[in-house]
Amino acid sequence: GAGRELYAAQPVFARAFDEVAAALEPHLDHPVREILHAEPGSERAALLDRTGHTQPALFAFQTALVRLFEHWGVRPALLLGHSVGELTAAHIAGALTLPDAAALVAARGRLMEQLPGGGAMVAVEATEEEVLPLLDAYAGGLCVAAVNGPRAVVLSGDAEAVRDARDHWTRAGRRTKELRVSHAFHSARMDPMLDAFRA
Repeated sequence: GAGRELYAAQPVFARAFDEVAAALEPHLDHPVREILHAEPGSERAALLDRTGHTQPALFAFQTALVRLFEHWGVRPALLLGHSVGELTAAHIAGALTLPDAAALVAARGRLMEQLPGGGAMVAVEATEEEVLPLLDAYAGGLCVAAVNGPRAVVLSGDAEAVRDARDHWTRAGRRTKELRVSHAFHSARMDPMLDAFRA
């Protein structure tokens, strides 16, 4: 997709991507570069859908994209991010060295992938204030995973709870979209990996 096109067209992006990929390589069973350049539809390309590889690939893509913007003279005054983007921002800001960021991103992806599958996520056209009062009914089985805009949230948790919430907001005339994910990221279903992640 976009990563392959940028890699082919922008030498600065390609160099930055290769640098991050090299830092990630000791922590992965398949190099990010091999997955990026894999034939679409191949078994190797399908690894990108496994979060243990998705997260490192996103980190490499995001970091290389920032380096390309910097090459063009765009320098951020502030940095922030969500999920893997938070770790990318910490690295770009200098709070994490590349080796430390690579180890952290790879460990995070690997530990999340090792959790039991299941759960679901749904994007909802609603405010955070609208959805929060409804979460109590699910006793921790449903969480706000992201606030993407004033009227755009992502809910995550047990599959039944997510689908119930999706149906509720669809009936209310709001747009919803169930996300294609292997796990219910940014929900309580991630808690079992926290101790290992801290270690």
